[in-house]
Amino acid sequence: MLMNWMEADSLTSTKKYAADISSIREAQLRINSYAHKTPVLSSETLNSFCGRKLYFKCECFQKGGAFKFRGACNAILSLDDSQAAKGVVTHSSGNHAAALSLAAKIRGIPAYVVVPKNAPKCKVENVRRYGGQIIWSEAAIESREETATKVLQETGAVMIHPYNDGRIISGQGTISLELLEQVLEIDTIIVPVSGGGLISGVAIAAKSLKPSIRILAAEPKGADDAAQSKAAGEIVKLPETKTIADGLRAFLAEFTWPVVRDLVDDIIVVEDSEIVEAMRHCYEILKVAVEPSGAIGLAAVLSDSFRNNPAWKDSEHIGIIVSGGNLDLGILWDSLCKAEL
Repeated sequence: MLMNWMEADSLTSTKKYAADISSIREAQLRINSYAHKTPVLSSETLNSFCGRKLYFKCECFQKGGAFKFRGACNAILSLDDSQAAKGVVTHSSGNHAAALSLAAKIRGIPAYVVVPKNAPKCKVENVRRYGGQIIWSEAAIESREETATKVLQETGAVMIHPYNDGRIISGQGTISLELLEQVLEIDTIIVPVSGGGLISGVAIAAKSLKPSIRILAAEPKGADDAAQSKAAGEIVKLPETKTIADGLRAFLAEFTWPVVRDLVDDIIVVEDSEIVEAMRHCYEILKVAVEPSGAIGLAAVLSDSFRNNPAWKDSEHIGIIVSGGNLDLGILWDSLCKAEL
């Protein structure tokens, strides 16, 4: 059963993490006039593939084409006027960069965005479209962070981290508030995991409202640091990542790791080939174009490691967070063609 607001809020009256149900509710009120309440889609065909009821929370229809707008909007609207006046700075491979640019445009302040040179073209174009000022960096996270620090020092802008920020986590948590209102029966939510801002917000809100709910992370094999971190009991950072899911190449951090450690029930690791097949299903069956990061939840629920695991046999009503739809179609077609060879 869903808990009422007062019961849920009382559970997190002592703040254990960077966000709690109260900060997530505040974020919902703050961004309500700007963010879309995204639809939930279902498909009897996809249900038949796995013998479960699947509910796709389509953040690919969010402003900016991804869930990231929720957190970025909450963070920017949380700034006081003196903070906002000098603008904001971040580093991102794409979706957070675009989301922050759009949120900054709405508030009328500059956004300085450090973008790695290997970012997808469509995501870079979104940053430009929303008025973000692009500063290029090398692909490595160290280069991104060093460049962002330099821009921060030069401009005096406020740093808005892509995921390791309580305001970001709170904004992403509004997804759970909507989803559990839209589909009361959900007993499990599958969420992509990378830096952990999305799954942290989703898990905190969902577990506060419905303590019995299961939160499962979905992660690509070529960037499975979260799975390794869970197994080791501490943050593990990989020397390199290699996956088609460009939005899932970041590592857990100070504010997100404790939530993943405590509130995420398990992590399902899938191959890139399974992600590509899930993208195909989204396109052909759901009629929705989804980027690899957004398709990984479906890949996870269709994987043998999930379907054959007795621990999840009672997961009958599964919410899947379709995190974004920003992809270069050429890459999609190339991936599908390779999968057919």
